[in-house]
Amino acid sequence: MGKHRAAMTEFRSDLLRVLSERGYVHQVTDTEGLDALAARQIVPGYIGFDATAPSLHVGNLVSIMMLRRLQQAGHKPIVVMGGGTTKVGDPSGKDESRKLLTGEDIAANIASIRRVFERMLAFGDGPTDAIMVDNADWLDSLEYVPFLRDVGRHFTINRMLTFDSVKLRLEREQPLTFLEFNYMILQAYDFLELSHRHACRLQLGGSDQWGNIVNGIELTRRMDGTQVFGLTTPLITTADGGKMGKTASGAVWLNADALRPYDYWTFWRNTQDGDVGKFLRLFTDVSEDEIVRLEALRGEELNAAKTVLADAATALAHGEGVKGDDLPTHAIATSAIGIVDALVALKLVASKGEARRLIAGGGARIDGEKVVDEATLVTPGAEPVRVSAGKKLHGLIIR
Repeated sequence: MGKHRAAMTEFRSDLLRVLSERGYVHQVTDTEGLDALAARQIVPGYIGFDATAPSLHVGNLVSIMMLRRLQQAGHKPIVVMGGGTTKVGDPSGKDESRKLLTGEDIAANIASIRRVFERMLAFGDGPTDAIMVDNADWLDSLEYVPFLRDVGRHFTINRMLTFDSVKLRLEREQPLTFLEFNYMILQAYDFLELSHRHACRLQLGGSDQWGNIVNGIELTRRMDGTQVFGLTTPLITTADGGKMGKTASGAVWLNADALRPYDYWTFWRNTQDGDVGKFLRLFTDVSEDEIVRLEALRGEELNAAKTVLADAATALAHGEGVKGDDLPTHAIATSAIGIVDALVALKLVASKGEARRLIAGGGARIDGEKVVDEATLVTPGAEPVRVSAGKKLHGLIIR
């Protein structure tokens, strides 16, 4: 099956038009066929998410937003939690095997992850309502020998060795376990099961999943003659060529208990100038006309566009009203607190040493006034006192 990149063209379906206009489309297995299907009927489409942690992160966000776009265009999102495949581990993009989790760990992670999807998608029993399923429901009950006979015979080792997820590990002479080698067969089988159970006709995913998606399409066609489709997104990078969602302090988690909403807002507010328009299209519901206006701003005015991006992205993940004004707060029982302790308590810095270096460099402020002495006290009265670390990190000291 060849790779077809969707050109900017006149689509019949709202689905492909919106996905294309907003920058989600990298490759489609059959652009014309998918466009015709989406113009004719409701298309159930899925993306799989392994439950390796209690929260997904910004690197998963483009996939979540694609499911949101699918629903906005009048189709049915299927969120597939990898309760089964998490026990195996996806080798795609990995240099080494993942630590295996217990069933209890995986179940707890799925319950935690679901909270983000409930903000992003409308769940229910209607024809375009989202559903969440767990591939453990069908993978855990498979019998090994019948599975090899019925499904495994459709895969050749020769072909599997050509996929990047396998090839890169072998080229680096890094171990690839037989357990992980089975992952792509299990993911392909997911598509077949979803076709049977939920009339699923589309798998979406990142560009690194192309081989796995094509496997699922071919398996579904061979085993039950159903035509299904695949669509991948481009690798999302920042304007300087960096990987989207990576910061010096680690992953940008989507759950509020893993990363404070204010820190999430700050991540988006710190977007590079050249990424504002792209990120507004990918990660918010701001209209195209408004995005065109915002990305045309220059200099200091572009900060207003970054605030719109931060507000809109944070509202999707954490709810309306959670914005940059919701600063981290620390209450004190006494009349005052030293500026060094205040910076640490608000988590604006990681240590007292970092706080002292910040002050020495002129980067600490109290209510906008530069702090020149590390012995300075922060004294809140009836009103909170704003403490700042640099231009972008702020917190409130209250009594």
